Amino acid sequence: MAIRGSSPLLKTPLAANHEALGAKMVEFGGWLMPVQYTGILQEHQAVRTAAGVFDISHMGEFIISGAGAEAWLNTVLTNDIRAISPGHGQYTLMLNENGGVVDDLYVYRLEDQVYLAVVNASETDKDFEWLRERLVANVTLENVSKHYAGLALQGPRAEAVLRKVFDREIRHIRRNQLMTSQYKGESVLITRTGYTGEEGYEFFCPSASAVELWERVLAEGAPLGCAPAGLGARDTLRLEAAYPLYGHELSPTISPLEAGVGFFVNFDKPEHFVGKEALGGRRKAGVPRRSVAFEMSAPSAPPRAGYAVYADGEKVGVVTSGGVSPTLRKNIGLALINSAQARIGGQLEIEIREKRHPALMVRKPFYNNIRK
Repeated sequence: MAIRGSSPLLKTPLAANHEALGAKMVEFGGWLMPVQYTGILQEHQAVRTAAGVFDISHMGEFIISGAGAEAWLNTVLTNDIRAISPGHGQYTLMLNENGGVVDDLYVYRLEDQVYLAVVNASETDKDFEWLRERLVANVTLENVSKHYAGLALQGPRAEAVLRKVFDREIRHIRRNQLMTSQYKGESVLITRTGYTGEEGYEFFCPSASAVELWERVLAEGAPLGCAPAGLGARDTLRLEAAYPLYGHELSPTISPLEAGVGFFVNFDKPEHFVGKEALGGRRKAGVPRRSVAFEMSAPSAPPRAGYAVYADGEKVGVVTSGGVSPTLRKNIGLALINSAQARIGGQLEIEIREKRHPALMVRKPFYNNIRK
C-alpha cells in the first residue's frame, strides 16, 4: 500500500475497479486515486465529445440539521442559504477572519431543516473541525463521508447515459437542483452539477452500492462513448472552464474577491458571517490582486503553477494553474496578478525555464458548454 508519511492512503470503494481497468494510481489529498486510465488526452476528449465518469467518493459529506440550521449556516458560509428551497443547492465558501478561503463547497437543502454539504476531499477533517468549533445549541453537525460514495458523469451525452441507468426521468433537473432516485432499492442523490464546463451530473449513493453503480454506468455508457476518467482529465477540463481549484486559485491567503468568485458572497444577508468585516474592507478599498486567464501568444512549454508573471518588465504575480488545453490546442493558464495590470487584452510575460514568454489576458472561461 502506498504511504503518506506514517499513515496509509485512504481508498474509495472503487479502488479495485480502477486498478482492474489499468489506472495509474497516485496520492491526492491523502487518498489513492486514479490519475488516468488510457491517457489524459483520450479521457478529456471523451468528456468533451461524449461522456466521462469520475470517482468522487473521496469528497467529504456533512449533514447539518436542526431548527437553527439555516441561520447558523449563514454565519459560517458566504452565500445566502435562504435562497435555496428543498431540492436545490448552491456554491458557497467558508472564510477565515481575514477574508481568506478555508474551503469552497456545495450546500444542498434536502428538507426544510436538513442540509448536505459536499467539501473538498483534502479539507474534510479540517472543515468539520472548523464548523464544529462554531456549532450552536440548536444545530446538529454529522460527518457522513464514510457512508457515501460519489460519481460525476459529465459530457454532452451524460443525460442519455443517466437515463439508461435510472428508471426515473431526469431531464427536468435544472442546474444546481437535486433529486432522489432509486437504484436497486437504495436512495441515490442526483445533482446537476460538475467541474468540467460540460453538462453533467454528480450523484451520491451508499458506499456499498458504489461498485455496482460504477459498473452499470460504464456498461450502459460504453455504446454512447462514455469512458472512465481520472484526475488528470478532471484538471485539464476544469482549467478550460476556468474553475478555481482550492490550494491554487483559492487559499487561506486568497480572498473570493481576488479569485473572481465574489458573486458567491452575499454582503446583504442579515447574519454576520465569518470574514465579512475583512472582506468588506477589501471590497471598499479595492482588491490589490485579481485572478486572470491568459493564453500563451507564441510556442512555449506549458505554463505551470508557481511560475512568475511579468508586465512591463516587472514581476506582477504568479501562475496559479496552467497547462495545455486539449480542446483549444493552446497553452493556457490562470494567474493572480496586481489589479493594476489585470485587464482583458493586456500583455503579460510568463517566466518558463528562466525565459520570459509572451501571453495575452483573455476572458474567462476558455470553454463552456453548459446550458443556462
